[in-house]
Amino acid sequence: MRISAIFIAVCMVLIAASVGFVIYIRFGLTGAESFLIGLGVLTALAVYNAIAARSRDRSEVSSQIATLSRGSADLARQLAEFGAKLSTMENKVDAVLDKALATAQPLAAEIEELSTLVKRLADQVAAHETALSGHASPVSQVTRANQPAGQSGVPHQASATIPPAPVAAVNEAAPAAPAQTTTPAFAGLDAAGVAATIEKAIDSNTVDLYLQPIVTLPQRKVRYYEALSRLKTDNGELVAAGDFIKFAETGGLMPKLDKLSVLRCVQVVRRLLLKNRDIGLFCNLSTATLTDSGFPQLLEFIEANRAIAPALVFEFAQSAVRAMGPMEHEALAAIAERGFRFSMDNLSDLRVEPRELTQRGFRFIKAPAALLLNRVGAASTDIHPADMSDLLGRFGIDLIAEKIEAEGAVVDLLDYDVRFGQGFLFSPPRPVRAEALQGVEFTKSNEDKNEADTAKANAGGAGRILAQIARASGRSG
Repeated sequence: MRISAIFIAVCMVLIAASVGFVIYIRFGLTGAESFLIGLGVLTALAVYNAIAARSRDRSEVSSQIATLSRGSADLARQLAEFGAKLSTMENKVDAVLDKALATAQPLAAEIEELSTLVKRLADQVAAHETALSGHASPVSQVTRANQPAGQSGVPHQASATIPPAPVAAVNEAAPAAPAQTTTPAFAGLDAAGVAATIEKAIDSNTVDLYLQPIVTLPQRKVRYYEALSRLKTDNGELVAAGDFIKFAETGGLMPKLDKLSVLRCVQVVRRLLLKNRDIGLFCNLSTATLTDSGFPQLLEFIEANRAIAPALVFEFAQSAVRAMGPMEHEALAAIAERGFRFSMDNLSDLRVEPRELTQRGFRFIKAPAALLLNRVGAASTDIHPADMSDLLGRFGIDLIAEKIEAEGAVVDLLDYDVRFGQGFLFSPPRPVRAEALQGVEFTKSNEDKNEADTAKANAGGAGRILAQIARASGRSG
């Protein structure tokens, strides 16, 4: 188009020059008069060309508008047809839904009636069990009462020969023998005695801290450590956490034990970060600590050490995570607000909700290698263990295979794309040196402030939970 415009301009100039030259030669006009005439001719040609170009543009625009109008009309027609089909489909769906509701209503009524009957049966069974436990006769009398009249046989004769014992003798329960522990270090002690031993060890600071490395696979480079507690008895024998934790839980000693564990873990993390900024430490916590009256003090201590939050991970058992209520979730949220992350271990199955765990601040999941490799029977899971690592990775959760004790398990886990491993194959738990457990402590001012603010903190936590319940009720309404 540019070349055409230049050519037309050149032609108009030549035509105007030719007209001026012819007038100058044939009619004898002066050069100035011939130039003015040629300039007038050039102007007339330019005006004509501009009018012609505008006419062509107008016709092209009119043609495009007409084409767009036809396209809009076709689109409107298609939309009308689609609307008619959608209306027909909606009518059909409504008819199907009405039919389904009409079909399901009798079934729902029957199910409701069945649930009412089951509830009545359960109440009757419970009442019957209560009556049997509180007012039952001896076994011989119950046997005779249930036997039809006039029926003879060995059971009836046997019950007749046994003299009926008084009801009081049956109802009187013998005193339960104290539960004995099978741990050699606690031999001969009942649960209360073991709890007293544990409390004495905590107060005397004879609960040692051991570290077991968590390595990358397949490089086997130490990336994290897990802190494990070992209780030292009076005779110097070490007791693993699995042998005394259950007694500490029943004795209500977990908050005190967790407080000591967190204090030592912070000390160890600070020492580790001086040598390697990429190292991390897993610290086990109990849900009893999250609802304990001393949790505000622990939270204040965590707040004071939030600078090491990327390197300290708090770990909870799978059963504890599933049993958490509003109070525990509120405490978890308070810890997560300080920048700390969580891990879940002691998996009994692979049924996890990664989206929900991520929202609560969980960034790690520890699964036994035998469970991942399906060597403990049929693993209860919604996904194949080989896809577990990829599923968790999409939600920002790292999978750690623990309790690895054989090289063959490492090879199989690499096929499952597991990035971290932990177990005796790499290293057993090793004690922490005493010089590493120095420099950090719960201050006295924190304890005094905690005693003054415990009631206020508990009331505030209860208020927040009630507010959450109210909001949830509003959304459901």
